[in-house]
Amino acid sequence: MRIERPDFLTYSQGGRKVELPLPDAAAQAHSARLLERIRAAIAEAGGVISFRRYMDMALYAPGLGYYMAGQNRLGADGDFVTAPEMGSVLARVLVRVLTPLLQSEASSDGILEFGAGRGALAQQIHQCLPEVPYTILELSPDLQEQQRTALPGLRHLQQLPERWRGVMLANEVLDAMPVRVVERDAGGQLRERAVRCNGEGLEWDWMPEPYAEAIDPGLTPLLMAEWPEHYRTELHPLASAWLREIATCLQAGALILMDYGHEAGEYYHPQRQSGSLRAYYRQHWLDDPFYWPGLCDLTAHVNFSALLEAAPDLGLEVQFYGNLARFLVEHGLAEVYAELTAGLDTQGLLVLNNEIKRLTLPQEMGESFKVLILHKRASA
Repeated sequence: MRIERPDFLTYSQGGRKVELPLPDAAAQAHSARLLERIRAAIAEAGGVISFRRYMDMALYAPGLGYYMAGQNRLGADGDFVTAPEMGSVLARVLVRVLTPLLQSEASSDGILEFGAGRGALAQQIHQCLPEVPYTILELSPDLQEQQRTALPGLRHLQQLPERWRGVMLANEVLDAMPVRVVERDAGGQLRERAVRCNGEGLEWDWMPEPYAEAIDPGLTPLLMAEWPEHYRTELHPLASAWLREIATCLQAGALILMDYGHEAGEYYHPQRQSGSLRAYYRQHWLDDPFYWPGLCDLTAHVNFSALLEAAPDLGLEVQFYGNLARFLVEHGLAEVYAELTAGLDTQGLLVLNNEIKRLTLPQEMGESFKVLILHKRASA
């Protein structure tokens, strides 16, 4: 959903943000209303709330959260750019993967896409597969409206259906799920980070008790023993819970997950001591998640080990797992490139080549962006 190498990096600890454009008066007022709601939640909780609760409010508070209000988010004039917003290469390769999956009688419901943004990926796939039923499940009211305007022929849902036979598609959905933030304190104990008011705004604090809930699969005591003091990272209980719910709904077909993330050994490596939590604002990424609440997107990379470990017990078979560059190359990038270059002038070819570079180069999306395809067979 977000390009890895942004224009500018700012730090929360005494960092200057004067280079960032200020939101207009209406946006500032919107953020202030959300901040007051967060302050009320903190006061009601006795002085602190978990970061997970803060992230949930910052992104999904009705009418005020980043994804639940009406500001522009995607594209060059928004806060971040997604792969489908750059062009149609990803969609064209996905079509080559989707076509055989959808030819089975077990795929009668067609495609269900979660969190489709402005509908760019849906539009590109639907243009190539116009006969395949396409459904979008979207929680954001204003994005629902944008999708209905751009894609009037598609079906829209606001909650997961009881059963689905076909393909489910989630492009950068899991990285926007609220996470728990944990850190080793000065005594070496793992504790959960919290959020408190500091008079003017919000800042980090600690939850009162040591962290005692389940740790992500793949995060071993050996890895944790190597963490230095003040090592901070994220845990993803909602992602694993979401996968269990999806597996129950999916009667037959496939689930395609595309997101930024790592396997546990890399995700929780001792050298990755500040975690992956980021805020995105006007094509910049920040390590300050409290900057203009409601006006910044908040994301954390996905622990794919947890999903890979859970899949077999949920009746899901791993059909493919790898980085985006490998996925594209192995599933027809060369053929798609030949199709797209036909008739292009020099400028068009330059734009296409730049798109492919951003999708495949290791320093762009090619390495840290992963694709996971899980298959579920129809029960006998």
